[in-house]
Amino acid sequence: MESSLPDSTIFYLYNDLHPGKKMKILFTDGGTKYFALEVNSKEAQIIREEIGGCEEPNMEGEEKYCATSLASLIDFNVERLGQNIRVLSTEAGKMQEYTVSARTRLIGDDKAAACHKMRYPYAVHYCHVIADTEIDEVPLVGADGAKVKAVTVCHLNTSAWSPDHMAFQALKIKPGPAVCHFLNSDTLVWVPEK
Repeated sequence: MESSLPDSTIFYLYNDLHPGKKMKILFTDGGTKYFALEVNSKEAQIIREEIGGCEEPNMEGEEKYCATSLASLIDFNVERLGQNIRVLSTEAGKMQEYTVSARTRLIGDDKAAACHKMRYPYAVHYCHVIADTEIDEVPLVGADGAKVKAVTVCHLNTSAWSPDHMAFQALKIKPGPAVCHFLNSDTLVWVPEK
């Protein structure tokens, strides 16, 4: 989740996002891995870690599922959010500084699911519903003038999170405050249609 752009991050505090705010952001996708991997290679280790995340216990207030097909991906979200839902994602953007060009738009709260594409040889999505969240769409303008609509998730209560979570390290804070983060362009966010 850390950006490779120097002095940049995908994390920010809840009240930090307002028109005129400048942030260095790299919107990436997880990429695709293929089956021709050496057993002890870095790529094989990444795959082991990714699948290990599916088997870890849920965080407090989290319900998760690793979807291995399009049908199971849709079923997970329909079961939790109902039949009338829509899916959103961040538009792809290149590595540069972005400025928030207008007010953010609330597109979902509490009842939302995020499905992150995992780095795996075939399509696996790590889907989870986390309590006390807010989903916003943020209009951004890049230094080169490119416009990007980014989707962010704000976790309104982080008191139960591990103090070692990378968000706290990036923001230099302790668990508790609301923490938000931009989503990569290959993450799908599902919300009930209003």
